[in-house]
Amino acid sequence: MTVRSAHSLTASRLSAGYGDTEILYELDLAVPPGRITAIVGANACGKSTLLRTMSRLLSPHRGHVLLDGKSIHRTPPRELARTLGLLPQSPIAPEGITVADLVSRGRHPHQGLFSRWTRKDDEAVDGALTATKTTELAERPVDELSGGQRQRVWIAMALAQQTEILLLDEPTTFLDISHQVEVLDLLTDLNHARGTTVVMVLHDLNLAARYADHLVAMAKGRVHVSGKPEDVLTEENVRQVFGLESRIVTDPTSGRPIMLPIGRHRMTTAQDFKEDRP
Repeated sequence: MTVRSAHSLTASRLSAGYGDTEILYELDLAVPPGRITAIVGANACGKSTLLRTMSRLLSPHRGHVLLDGKSIHRTPPRELARTLGLLPQSPIAPEGITVADLVSRGRHPHQGLFSRWTRKDDEAVDGALTATKTTELAERPVDELSGGQRQRVWIAMALAQQTEILLLDEPTTFLDISHQVEVLDLLTDLNHARGTTVVMVLHDLNLAARYADHLVAMAKGRVHVSGKPEDVLTEENVRQVFGLESRIVTDPTSGRPIMLPIGRHRMTTAQDFKEDRP
C-alpha cells in the first residue's frame, strides 16, 4: 500500500513579484498532499512566480508560504531540501559537468558535514538515470546534449533528491510529444509508488487534465479556480482564463475532459466540399 506524503504545503494571502512589480496578488492555495497538482494559465499570469515563491527562491512581498504549518523561511535550508525539491524553468548547468555528476548533486541535501557517499546514494542516482532513460548519457557533458536530453537529465537530478514534495516548472519543455508523455507517466509512477506530492506547471491543458488529480487555473496573479479536472476544465473557465472559445469533450481513453479550441478557421468537411461544387 502506497504511503501518501503527509507534508502540507500552502500559500496564504500570498503577494510576490520582482522589485516593485507585483505578479501575485493575495493568493491562497492548498496543495493536496500525496497527489498530482497541475497549474495552468495564460502566459505571464504568475505560474512560475508562484512555484519560485513556494520553493523559497523568491521572498514574498506579503503573506506566507507554509510547510507543515511553518513558514518555509524559518526552515533550515538542508531540512527544506530534504522535503521539497524544485526543477525551475530553464536551469543552467555548470560548464563541463557530466550528466552523472549533475544528477549526483541531487543527493547533496542528504550528505551531512562529515558523511560519505553511500550505496543508497548510488542507488538513488542509478534509479533516476534509469527512470529518465539517460543512463547511456551518464559520462557525457551536459552542455553537449540536445534540449530534450538536457531536460530529462534535470528531471533525473530532481528525482535523485528523493523529496516528498516535488515542484516542476514546465517539465515537458523541449520534449516531443512521446517524451512528454513518458515524463508525465514517470511522475505518475513516482506519485503512485512513493506517494510523492507533485506540483507542476504545464502549458498543455489536455495533458494537465489527463495527469493531474487537482487542477489549478490562474489568471492575473490569482487562482481563478481549482479542483478536479472535470470541474476546472470547462468552456466558461477556458473563456475566462485564456480568452478562448472551446468545446469540452470526454477523452474516451482516460475519461478526463479534453479541450478543443475553436479558432476563426475550420477544416473543410466533406459536406462543405459537396456544397461548394458547381
